[in-house]
Amino acid sequence: MLEKVLATAEFIRGKMKTQPKVGIVLGTGLGNLATQITDRTEIPYQEIPNFPISTVEGHSGKLILGKLGGVDILAMQGRFHYYEGYDMKTVTYPIRVMHELGIKTLFLSNAAGGMNPNFEIGELMIINDHINMFPEHPLRGHNEEKWGPRFPDMHEVYTHSLIKRAKKIAKENNIRVMEGVYVGTQGPTFETPAEYVYFRNIGGDAVGMSTVPEAIVAHHMGMQVFGMSIITDLGVPGKIVEVSHEEVQEIGNAQQPKMTLIMTKLIQSL
Repeated sequence: MLEKVLATAEFIRGKMKTQPKVGIVLGTGLGNLATQITDRTEIPYQEIPNFPISTVEGHSGKLILGKLGGVDILAMQGRFHYYEGYDMKTVTYPIRVMHELGIKTLFLSNAAGGMNPNFEIGELMIINDHINMFPEHPLRGHNEEKWGPRFPDMHEVYTHSLIKRAKKIAKENNIRVMEGVYVGTQGPTFETPAEYVYFRNIGGDAVGMSTVPEAIVAHHMGMQVFGMSIITDLGVPGKIVEVSHEEVQEIGNAQQPKMTLIMTKLIQSL
């Protein structure tokens, strides 16, 4: 695993003109942020040694090197999910590569179902904690001491100072943001009404099929993490309606400008 990660990082390093410290996973809600990246170099995933390939509609599948708001960044346009059939080490492989390339802060975005009764469709939620419901843990197996400890502390996976700064940015730009706990599940099914109730009862505010594995691995390696969800459907009793992947994408796209603004200004503030 370590040898493969080092080989992948070496290939990407050969195409880098700068040394970015910021990594971004452009999931639902940030896909179009890629259009704002300047001085860009794009590398399709299929050209990168040992890299998996995204199979999900709406995920482009390329690595982008460039500048966002004048800051050097490394962005993944398209992520990998457990429900695609990948194991957790493959899902989080790009995060390991980012670390080897010198990334210190990771920004994550996703679409999620809201369970907090105060949420509405289209709401933005800053993730302040998570509940891991995936059946496989990304740190299971041999621990590479070079990357992090065997038993990492998890009391602050999502960096508090970044959350505080993001809330200030949102307020200054009159953007309503919520804050809450993200429940990560394996998918690919959306939740049943009973599952929504269960996830709410155990402390969740939103639920989705990504982010948690990447956040765990980034935290394991000492990276700062900031995550944000777009609430694209509701699992609140009385508000549950049938939902499709296409509808999730549409709602996510409509809210992208707000999330993009917060993320961009947050990156500029580092």
